[in-house]
Amino acid sequence: MKAYSAFHSYSLGNQLLALVQCQMRRLPPGPINTFPKWKDLGRHVKRGERALILCMPITCKRRNDTDDDESDSEGTFTSFVYKARWFVLSQTEGENLQPQVTPEWDATRALTALDIEMIPFDSVDGNCQGFARKRSIAINPVAQLPHKTLFHEMAHVTIGHTLESDFADAEKTPRNLREVEAEAVALLCCEALELEGADYCRGYSQNWLYQGIGYDANAIPEKSAQKIFRAADQILRAGRRRKNSQPSTRTNSGNRKRVRCARERYLTHHTNDPSKQEKD
Repeated sequence: MKAYSAFHSYSLGNQLLALVQCQMRRLPPGPINTFPKWKDLGRHVKRGERALILCMPITCKRRNDTDDDESDSEGTFTSFVYKARWFVLSQTEGENLQPQVTPEWDATRALTALDIEMIPFDSVDGNCQGFARKRSIAINPVAQLPHKTLFHEMAHVTIGHTLESDFADAEKTPRNLREVEAEAVALLCCEALELEGADYCRGYSQNWLYQGIGYDANAIPEKSAQKIFRAADQILRAGRRRKNSQPSTRTNSGNRKRVRCARERYLTHHTNDPSKQEKD
């Protein structure tokens, strides 16, 4: 996905410099980009906004003043200059993120039912699509697939990844497996609601799965698979629309059928149960 490289990866020093300026100007922190880059992303800098100053490396040529024509008479060096060229997300305007996903699934209803709070995205890393903290989640306003990111971050909270800091070290789920579990939930939700993003979910999951340590990196552990299906079911049920406070039998039946199909496809390609794997 291009979303993971849409923003420059700023150094720690520049991130701190940007955060200090945001605090001095009372600007909410967020992704940073230049005027033309924000325009490419469909957002425009507000009139009258002052750019942030960051340190910018410039490569310069060095020449000797002697008449020596040897090849080593020329070289380069890096000079650091401070330029005012960058704007934070809160200094721009554009279409706001709409949490509604489909007519049959309401994101606001799901967040309320699962006791998850949507908070502003305040990370300076614009390539980060979203994050989860305790029982709060944030979605990057310029995320490429906001609905997929929404499912992913909701999964982190629903499964309990954000609360594992309170557990013993031995009980923590490895980072790569947490990402696989959350993205697998997003895949099932996208498949069940017939939304774009399933192919990206598979690639993302495989990338993290191959970094597995202590288990078969070619398959998801059975315990993780159980958590994945349980979390996907909770998220889909929490967001289903109801008419006159009664569940729609037709809608629920269709959702259950799509979830079963998605579950079967997922088991075929990802679990370590030989009976559920596709034969060559």
